[in-house]
Amino acid sequence: MSQGAPESPMSNAAVQKAAEGVLAGDERKGCAGRLLPFLGPAFVASVAYVDPGNFATNIQAGARFGYMLIWVIVASNLMAMLIQTLSAKLGIATGSNLAEVCRDRLPRWMVWTMWVLAELVAMATDLAEFLGAAVGLQLLFHIPLLWGGIITAFATFVILGLEHRGFRPLEAVIAVMVGVIALCYVAETLLGRPDWGAIGRATVMPRFDGPESVVLASGILGATVMPHVIFLHSALTQGRVVTRHPDLLKRLVRFEIADIVLAMGLAGFVNAAMLIMAASTFHAQGHSGVATIEEAHRTLTPLLGPLSSAFFGVSLLAAGLSSSAVGTMAGQVIMQGFLKHKIPLWIRRGVTMAPSIVVIAIGLDPTQVLIASQVVLSFGVPFALAPLVLFTSDRSLMGVLVNGKATTVAAWAVTSVIVSLNLYIIYKAITGG
Repeated sequence: MSQGAPESPMSNAAVQKAAEGVLAGDERKGCAGRLLPFLGPAFVASVAYVDPGNFATNIQAGARFGYMLIWVIVASNLMAMLIQTLSAKLGIATGSNLAEVCRDRLPRWMVWTMWVLAELVAMATDLAEFLGAAVGLQLLFHIPLLWGGIITAFATFVILGLEHRGFRPLEAVIAVMVGVIALCYVAETLLGRPDWGAIGRATVMPRFDGPESVVLASGILGATVMPHVIFLHSALTQGRVVTRHPDLLKRLVRFEIADIVLAMGLAGFVNAAMLIMAASTFHAQGHSGVATIEEAHRTLTPLLGPLSSAFFGVSLLAAGLSSSAVGTMAGQVIMQGFLKHKIPLWIRRGVTMAPSIVVIAIGLDPTQVLIASQVVLSFGVPFALAPLVLFTSDRSLMGVLVNGKATTVAAWAVTSVIVSLNLYIIYKAITGG
């Protein structure tokens, strides 16, 4: 685990022992049983791909253009799998997370610059997640946003308190929340009765319909990389299962890739389901102007009945609570990794949470705040992606887990596409286009 995450020796040792047995060739368990000790880190990381920011983007895309942009979600998901694989590999190969490797191998001025940017990214991330959870509580229980933010902060501390029992309980809670989001959207999708033929065609036939569709596609694809979760995933794998034997390291990475494919596949399904729900209800029934979470919730009830809006509210609340916990966890990993100093846990978590509570207390418009937070996240993308690709391509650092040439080329290509799109998002936000 990361330096910022206290461990329970019994819980963590049990996972380590089970994993060592599988890596050593224990065939007594079935395929699922052998995979189980390695599942978890990617499910925690996958929360970043189903956070409240994704709700607004996917709903707007589906309401405005129907099923047309589903292919963008598929492409984004494949990119996410590659990037999260590199992050997981870095933690396994080096025993350090990305922030720690940056601190040890980059010039001091660059480390301080990256730390400030990474902290701003973590705060902007938590801002979006806290707002999402607060809006979820408001939609479901009519709780004022400020009290919703305070409840979210308390719930975040409770969820992260599970770290004291080892990484398994925390991973299980996050996985359950992701499962709740997925189940809610299965129900939403079935209620909406989508056109599966049109969905299939849109998945394999990339196309646009005017400048607005390109902007929305940029929003979906540009949000593929949440910088904070790149730092976090490397921390989740850095000490979870430890081995230095070259053959066992390669086998360990294969199990981690399976974890990533399952978790990111589920996150991709949820994002696609969000867009499908919006396309089959709002777009199909002439409500293409729906663009915000609140509008979507209000519009669902007359179209599909109160049960659909309840599913929507529950999924938003689960996304907000789980992603706020993950965002706060990333904040403490970033602070501990870049600074190296021991900082009280409540300070590390409080620094990440505080801006969210302040913004909610001031009463700023949630949608505008979400947009602003995404712009801040866009600034942080190059400072997480570029070092990740550089480090994982360095044989002296990665050993047998160094990227192959094809992986390096693909990683730089993905990095270029995502950074370009994030710069485009920043440009559009600044110019008001």
